[in-house]
Amino acid sequence: MSAEPAIEARGLTRRFGDLVAVNHLSLKVPRGMVYGFLGPNGSGKSTTIRLLCGLLMPSEGSARVLGHEVPGEAEQLKQKIGYMTQRFSLYEDLTVLENLGFIARIYGLSRMQRRQRIDEAMKQYRLEGFARHFAGTLSGGQRQRLSLAAATLHRPELLLLDEPTSAVDPQSRRDFWDALFELVEQGTTILVSTHYMDEAERCHRLAILDQGVLAADGPPARLMSEMDCRVVQVESEKPRAVQRTLSDDPDILSITQLGTRQRVLVARRVDEPARHVSSRLRHAGLQAASLEVPPSLEDVFVAVTRDTAAGRGEG
Repeated sequence: MSAEPAIEARGLTRRFGDLVAVNHLSLKVPRGMVYGFLGPNGSGKSTTIRLLCGLLMPSEGSARVLGHEVPGEAEQLKQKIGYMTQRFSLYEDLTVLENLGFIARIYGLSRMQRRQRIDEAMKQYRLEGFARHFAGTLSGGQRQRLSLAAATLHRPELLLLDEPTSAVDPQSRRDFWDALFELVEQGTTILVSTHYMDEAERCHRLAILDQGVLAADGPPARLMSEMDCRVVQVESEKPRAVQRTLSDDPDILSITQLGTRQRVLVARRVDEPARHVSSRLRHAGLQAASLEVPPSLEDVFVAVTRDTAAGRGEG
């Protein structure tokens, strides 16, 4: 396996008028892994993917993808990458088989290669029973499998997926991720954007984007272990009163309600965060049970995006 990363971005920036969609993004994506982009809508995930595959020109900076500079060598890159957009982009008035045949011809596969790879894809992505169905009649999960089959017909080294599971049910999402790990085992590098925390935890490595800025980068487990705050879980019969009481404390960075529980992020400078929270609530006349708990990836996301916004003087 090449030691050169699959993707290396250097100060990548994209502006649309006054809007900075991607802001001096620098990162490396090693080969043979699932690398995730986590962020809300508007965080720059889709724009970054389009920059990396040469569909958009950067305002500043550059990127090297599979040994090719983009956008300068984007044409040479096309045969090495697969790209699956958030919205279904195949032809709804063609059948499953016709769509795959059309895509195979675009990639210049020979007649023998087309037949072999379409047959393999139909089996791998459980599309055999839908060969003659028009794509427009398929369910969300079936469309997703068809899109993935089309994006991988030419066996790309790098697969770029832009929020591919945003319109499918949980079981279809799990099946889809099983297919992704199968591709990684075969040597494919995958870059996938998502706003689902459970999907982000599946990635080997993760970049958290916030308003075009890289807020954090690393394996999910490491991001959770190195989070610069502590998490306290509070159980109370008056959760809204708990939230109002703690919101004035400068050592409390965030409060999220989950039913009757509160998930409280406490600054790391506080030695005993659970005792600190309990003391504040007791002085306010509130009865509550407070316990320090391990951080989740959602806690990391809240913490690092808060820091990013504060660093830019926002909020």
